[in-house]
Amino acid sequence: MALQQQTIERLPYVEGVLNYLKPTPDKPRTLGFAPSPVGPQANAPHDPHAVPIRDARPVAGELSLDREGFALLTHRTALADLDDEDELQRVYYPEAERLVAAATGGKRVVIFDHTVRRRVAGAEDRQPGMPRQPSTRIHGDYSEKSGPQRVRDIMGAEAEALLKRRFAIVNVWRPIRGPLRDAPLALCDATSVEPGDLVAADLLHRDRAGENYLMTFRPGHRWFYVPDMRADEVLLLKCYDSATDGRARFMPHTAFVDPTAPTDVLPRESIELRTFVFY
Repeated sequence: MALQQQTIERLPYVEGVLNYLKPTPDKPRTLGFAPSPVGPQANAPHDPHAVPIRDARPVAGELSLDREGFALLTHRTALADLDDEDELQRVYYPEAERLVAAATGGKRVVIFDHTVRRRVAGAEDRQPGMPRQPSTRIHGDYSEKSGPQRVRDIMGAEAEALLKRRFAIVNVWRPIRGPLRDAPLALCDATSVEPGDLVAADLLHRDRAGENYLMTFRPGHRWFYVPDMRADEVLLLKCYDSATDGRARFMPHTAFVDPTAPTDVLPRESIELRTFVFY
């Protein structure tokens, strides 16, 4: 059962400014790399809105990956050194695969990508020589078109057979250091998103063309966040689901500035894994 509006309205909240998409006559386009020192180019103007972003902790046990599109779990990793790529894949990948399989009931989980973000004040994402930065525009990682295409990109000869069954793309997101107060994630309850809110946008990489969703503003959107996330907590984010039976398919999200965070807060460091869940 979805969260009742009366329950949601009683939750503590902060008022954060979120960057929606300002409607444009052209298809939005973003370069997924920095062609110059000023950062990535885009033709998708921001439409900032101040909205209440509610504390998800009091209702964490009621959240559903298949309904709201996100879930909060406790998970302590045995990973000792995040910067060791071999250890990351040897230790953390199998842990995350087991975690996602248990949470989703998936028959097979395949991790196909990960991103480490370390915020640098004043830096734009994808600047040459800089770590990846938190994404400050509301987005969904995959669209109706690009979800299946990513399976084809990654799974090779298996792809067409896998695409005949239900599959999902679920991100595993966690702070590297906690408690996290800088640039936390705002998560949009998927039950409050209408199809017309989502706008397909080209996402152009150096070696391939992808597509994601941006979102236009509507007052009915319900936003949540998890304050003071610890390093032993993870968020699962439903970024795509091929099922069309009413469950969450695309869950928009974004980093935001928590106006209640202290000025000397530790810069955000986080890691996200992207997984295919095959049923």
